[in-house]
Amino acid sequence: MPVFPHLQAMAAASSLGLCLAFFAMSTATAAEDHLEFPGGPGLGQGKRVVLIAGDDEYRSEESLPMLAKILSKRHGFACTVLFSADDDGTVAPTKGESLTHPQALDGADAIVMLARFRHWPDEAMKHFVDAYLAGTPIIALRTSTHAFKTTGTFAAYSYDAKAPWAGGFGREVLGETWVSHHGDHKKQGTRAIIEAAHADAEVLRGVTGIFGDTDVYTAAPPADARILLRGQVTASLQPDSAAVEGPKNEPMMPVAWTRALVNAAGKTNRVLCTTMGAATDLRNEGLRRLVVNGVIWGVGLEVPAAADVTLVDPYAPSAYGFGGNLPGLKVADLELGKPFPPLAH
Repeated sequence: MPVFPHLQAMAAASSLGLCLAFFAMSTATAAEDHLEFPGGPGLGQGKRVVLIAGDDEYRSEESLPMLAKILSKRHGFACTVLFSADDDGTVAPTKGESLTHPQALDGADAIVMLARFRHWPDEAMKHFVDAYLAGTPIIALRTSTHAFKTTGTFAAYSYDAKAPWAGGFGREVLGETWVSHHGDHKKQGTRAIIEAAHADAEVLRGVTGIFGDTDVYTAAPPADARILLRGQVTASLQPDSAAVEGPKNEPMMPVAWTRALVNAAGKTNRVLCTTMGAATDLRNEGLRRLVVNGVIWGVGLEVPAAADVTLVDPYAPSAYGFGGNLPGLKVADLELGKPFPPLAH
């Protein structure tokens, strides 16, 4: 059979075009339910951080991408952000069974999480548990003290577990589970006061002036926890508000602490837990620096005197509250170079 070079070339081009189109479609599909921010020059180059946005009250779907952008662009960490989402890439905070792209947790150098009452399938949960047992550092915000509401294989991780972990993952690993609101929810704020005995802690370098418009949680971390910050209950949600007089501030509750925890596999997890961390709280530079410092410390790097936590893209987070998520928000709306809230909204 004769060979016609121009037909061969056309066929090859057509085949290449189809392959490229398929690759583009595959890439788009893979990117619809999670975000990837590349690493680069900086302190964290070569390290990968996985951030888990999975709560239905404190707008982690808004704040975790913002933190990932800072870790990536300001400090060189490669970052992956996972969500609770529908199949079409719409963020679905109330979908407690959803964790997009959980395999990203395999080999993560650090985990940053803000989760509440998640009940992921065993396959997804196993990726998280394996990362924990590998000794991956964990930086946990706000409702992560009660991240899981699980039954079956991983029932011990549930916030209300009785055995073998009383208080589940929150109490056993982070240092506290859900107890109660100590401040008056949505009426009293939190001014963070540095614990004098640990003022020289690496994680506190450059951390000043933390104020959040969320209330103080009741918390009693175990004896091995190093308390970094206590929460002064304020009379209102304004940063210049006076402290509440009386028993709410006598003594003040811990609102941030670290642990070095040897897990069941014999690995040590560096843990930073803070009961602050709503999307609105993280407008505060000091709190953003605490989280970034926690990642740097967690992976064993030297924490700078004042880590750069300048916002990468404009950030105007939604108020916290159940049902307060931005309707129709897509994971793709939170990519690098896009302000929040998205201009289309």
